[in-house]
Amino acid sequence: MKNKVLFVALFAFVLVTSGYAQVPAIEMVHVQGGEFLMGCTDRHSDCSVNEAPAHPVKLNSYYISKYEVTQELWMAVMGGKNPSKTIGDSLPVTRVSWYDAQTFIGKLNQLTGKKYRLPTEAEWEYAARGGQLSKNYKFSGSNTLEDVAWCKKNSGNSPHTVGTRQPNELGIYDMSGNVYEWCSDGFDFYEANYYETVENPKGYNLSETKVYRGGCMTSYWDVCRVSARGQSIPNGQFNYVGFRLALDEDSK
Repeated sequence: MKNKVLFVALFAFVLVTSGYAQVPAIEMVHVQGGEFLMGCTDRHSDCSVNEAPAHPVKLNSYYISKYEVTQELWMAVMGGKNPSKTIGDSLPVTRVSWYDAQTFIGKLNQLTGKKYRLPTEAEWEYAARGGQLSKNYKFSGSNTLEDVAWCKKNSGNSPHTVGTRQPNELGIYDMSGNVYEWCSDGFDFYEANYYETVENPKGYNLSETKVYRGGCMTSYWDVCRVSARGQSIPNGQFNYVGFRLALDEDSK
């Protein structure tokens, strides 16, 4: 009986370690914490009502993935059938719901021993703006959308290989365009009297919808801005929505 238990334990260890060896490298970018104005600021125009008012947010340092989660990474962790409509290892995975992203992250953490998660909406926007290196661009890394994004004008209405447009100030790719990205937050409007600095906001957990950000390959300029917000039911699966990963600074 003792030998049988030992065999089962060794077999489980081999499964986990062999799975870990097959997980592609995940490049994470360090984002130095700081304070910023989240939402539509007076430097930009044509903002939607759900982006106002701009309000001060303070964040701890964290890591965010350099690229959107690719189909190669998804399949290495999840196996089975690729959910994406347009297939390609280096393309962002799509047609994954917010719940699907959480399932993936749970399995990835089991394989790697890390604590990956979705970025909060505040973390996403801060990174998209360039963090402490921000040059206050309208889009993530430029005021010219096509320089940094696969969008309606240049994509042919299809997602493209991650990292093939210009990066933003932090060296992060595709935070404008290519595919929308799920955040951890439930959606809510910003409070009208939101003038005191909020530290590390997590969003409205009781919301029936979840936030996604960044615009996609079929988007025009307005929804690819760094402050633009979108939302959907968490079990929604769309051809234009994927996600990227985040890590607490002390988890790396």
